[in-house]
Amino acid sequence: MTTTASSGSAPAAQAPVAPAPTPISERAIAPDLARGMMLLLIALAHTPWFLFTSEIGVTLMHPADGDVADRIAQAFTIIVVDTRTHTMFGFLFAYGIWQLYSRQVSKGLPAKDARRLLRTRHWWLLAFGLVHAVLLWQGDILGTYGLIGLLMVPLFFNRSDTTLKVWIGVFLAVGLVFSVGSFFALQMLPPGPAVPNLQQPIIAERDFLTAMLLRVAAWFPGLLSGVASLALPTAFLFGLLAARHRVLEEPGKHLPLLRIAAFGGIAVGWSAGVIQVLAHFGMLEVPNPAAFGSVHFFTGIFAGVGYAAAFGLIAHGVQSRGARLRLPGRALLVLGRRSLSGYLSQSIIFVPLLSAWGLALGAHLSSWSAMLVAIGAWMLTVAAAYLLDRRGVRGPAEVALRKLSYRTLRKSS
Repeated sequence: MTTTASSGSAPAAQAPVAPAPTPISERAIAPDLARGMMLLLIALAHTPWFLFTSEIGVTLMHPADGDVADRIAQAFTIIVVDTRTHTMFGFLFAYGIWQLYSRQVSKGLPAKDARRLLRTRHWWLLAFGLVHAVLLWQGDILGTYGLIGLLMVPLFFNRSDTTLKVWIGVFLAVGLVFSVGSFFALQMLPPGPAVPNLQQPIIAERDFLTAMLLRVAAWFPGLLSGVASLALPTAFLFGLLAARHRVLEEPGKHLPLLRIAAFGGIAVGWSAGVIQVLAHFGMLEVPNPAAFGSVHFFTGIFAGVGYAAAFGLIAHGVQSRGARLRLPGRALLVLGRRSLSGYLSQSIIFVPLLSAWGLALGAHLSSWSAMLVAIGAWMLTVAAAYLLDRRGVRGPAEVALRKLSYRTLRKSS
């Protein structure tokens, strides 16, 4: 609502109006570069799920066997990709939340309305995730990010840096105790029957409506486990803390921190990944090699944050030279600016092409050929994003989320 000012009085307070989208020239390049590259890693992480006729080994959805090319593909994915991409995006998700909030407040939007905007946006992310799961992909992560935003913003958004650091330490300590404790506890238990795989039956279901019901049933537990595992909440707090200090916008001021995070985080994550590869290949002499998966998952926090820091260093290199990004980097950048559309596009490509209710090509792929499909699909999204950018068109999913999120502000005007 608005009030009318009397003659000679100060202008009436205006109802909040949605600020215009941030001009491209004002966006930091590091987060968008990271999102564009991480979409490739997400594609590589998802395609093993569609090998629905293979026997699953001890590592996530990777087949237990394969030839040399398959083993190379599995090793790369386990070390570099698995349990790393979701924490990387969790970091960037929190970073983007703080950027959005700060930007809108600086443009005159009252803080309470900016907080309401965030809350509305996170509810819509949750809704996007549900629709994504119903129609296409039970492994959706949008709903989990929406839920984390709804929980973490009220709890931590206005807390001090010291409080954030303390809670990061608490989450890391709990995660370390749980992951290492689970590993040793499972080594002392007698071998039991293999845990049934719950994902393959969904991909292998030939009836679309039945597959839809199975997807929704699998989505809800995944939604909660994404929060309960503490990996994403920890990455969220890292991202929020980094955003407050503009670490990725001003990488030149934070080079020592970025170097430590990049090299240290990636080294921790990849080292654990090598051990997980040995377990997957049957080369780790322990009673229950699958148990190391909890440690592998925990180290994904460090690798994800390390990846974000690495792109901060890349952005500093570009900025320090004062040069424009060349075409490969530019295409990666514009995909990152349309990461929501790029993420959903992967499901539009993969699910009908590879699932049993579609063309069922997943039944004929192995690890290396699935990797080629992932790379090809990602390259299609890179090309599409580049063409949209040349025409000055934003990503359709980003436009939809923005319109829905700002609807509350428009209604109050």
